[in-house]
Amino acid sequence: MTAGTARAVVTGLGVAAPNGLGVADYWAAARAGRSGIGRVSRFDPSGYPARLAGEITGFDAKDHLPGKLLPQTDRMTQIALVSTDWAFADAGVDPAALPEYDMGVITASTSGGFEFGQRELKALWSQGSRYVSAYQSFAWFYAVNSGQISIRNGMRGPSGVVVSDQAGGLDAIAHARRQIRKGTGLMVSGAVDASICPWGWVAQLAAQRLSTSDDPERAYLPFDPAARGHVPGEGGALLVLEDLDRARDRGARQIYGEIAGYGSTFDPKPGSGRPPGLRKAIELALADAGMAPDQVDVVFADAAAIPELDRIEAEAITAVFGPRGVPVTAPKTMTGRLYSGAAPLDLATAFLTLRDGVIPPSIRVSPSEDYDIDLVTDRPRTAPVRSALVLARGYGGFNSAVVVRAVEQ
Repeated sequence: MTAGTARAVVTGLGVAAPNGLGVADYWAAARAGRSGIGRVSRFDPSGYPARLAGEITGFDAKDHLPGKLLPQTDRMTQIALVSTDWAFADAGVDPAALPEYDMGVITASTSGGFEFGQRELKALWSQGSRYVSAYQSFAWFYAVNSGQISIRNGMRGPSGVVVSDQAGGLDAIAHARRQIRKGTGLMVSGAVDASICPWGWVAQLAAQRLSTSDDPERAYLPFDPAARGHVPGEGGALLVLEDLDRARDRGARQIYGEIAGYGSTFDPKPGSGRPPGLRKAIELALADAGMAPDQVDVVFADAAAIPELDRIEAEAITAVFGPRGVPVTAPKTMTGRLYSGAAPLDLATAFLTLRDGVIPPSIRVSPSEDYDIDLVTDRPRTAPVRSALVLARGYGGFNSAVVVRAVEQ
């Protein structure tokens, strides 16, 4: 296989979501339409305008990681490390048995380790600099997940981090695919975010896109006439990517599918009169995959739940696929938007959809008649699915799209 022609496939999934830890629990919840959204419990939210979140429950880092790692890592990094362990186990890969320069990791981050940073800043203000942990120098940093994953698993190949808000998870996967095409044997990629703490909460509120509803069943309603913002959440997914031929040669226990196409754009300056860039990102991803619109079996929507952004997304989907031309779903209505972790979780969900032929629903949404899209609601839809399109947009104008498709075993 020459450089640039390798096909990047996904052989392992590590999932941590508000409605399920691990692939099996998460996928059962997604198929059942079970939500993980509720009132914030990690701090008292009563003084804030937004009080709901998708929180991960039942996760104790002490049960999964060595004690020496705990004081030097933020919650998001702890979840990312464990998700990576799960992804390796799912892929049937022992990183210790692989050449260290033949493995790399590229993640995305929106906020970094905010909870760790808040704790140390509080110590600085209240007690003085002597009481600030030396680990503050990196535990808050956007690149910390990539660093800790690579160190823990002896991965010394191409590594990096992408910061493009909620589009970043797809951008990271695309960068990982590029490294596979350049000859790296294995990449870990995706994202986990977790900033449900007062500092992180204020930062999220500043974007003025959070739902202020106190009703978990009516708070996050993309494409619904009642849409008034999203519910944030924590978690995401890490994926193991390999070259297809190498995965087959080693007898990979499963190949979930291929990262077939990728496109990204940036929205023009407001008031420029130029159209938003999401449609172009979709078209670029399809062209990269060498696929026509009618070859896509389902779209996993970005699902902003902001009326103007929902309109832009619905119009982009309709323009490419035709009115009600493809099933559309937003399983993040069960988890909240996990920032950089949201799109990798959607990718993992898309691969499970390819495997099982079940499209999970967008729960509690009654789509507006203004949007001519075929939104899967209320219950899962059974259908033969060989390909999927995953969309993500970041605050400030980022647009990314990834096409995945099944691979003959």
